[in-house]
Amino acid sequence: MKCPKCGKQKDRVIDSRPLRQGAAIRRRRECLLCGTRFTTYEEIEQLALRVKKRDGSFEIFDRQKTILGIEKACEKRPVSLKEIENLVDQLIAHLVRSYGREIPSSAIGEGIVEGLRALDEVAYVRFASVYRKFRDASDFVHAIKKLNRAGPSPETLPLL
Repeated sequence: MKCPKCGKQKDRVIDSRPLRQGAAIRRRRECLLCGTRFTTYEEIEQLALRVKKRDGSFEIFDRQKTILGIEKACEKRPVSLKEIENLVDQLIAHLVRSYGREIPSSAIGEGIVEGLRALDEVAYVRFASVYRKFRDASDFVHAIKKLNRAGPSPETLPLL
């Protein structure tokens, strides 16, 4: 690994820790020439996931786009970035198990809706209102009634 200070590639690993439930590793390194300490992250390189859109076209799955959409729904809510990243990791793992490399966009949206339902009810209603294109107040009332009905507990959701 190239030292950010001196540019040489002589270093040693001081500490390694798993991240995101083992999907990544954080390593603390020390340059053997100048003594600078720095952090690197390693992830398993996955085959590119493709999203099949409603019109039949495909685009590359963008994890960051998914995180940003969920962050928007969780704005000013007591939901941490770590919780959002865990939700996305679980969603991706579930989708890959269910669909392989080509994932329908509807499955992504529904997975996010169900994940948010377990994570934060306000974020769930916000995301559902955009994803399901609520037209009037009755759509919001219906979504809130759905929350109040006896449904699956967060522990039994397929993603979580």
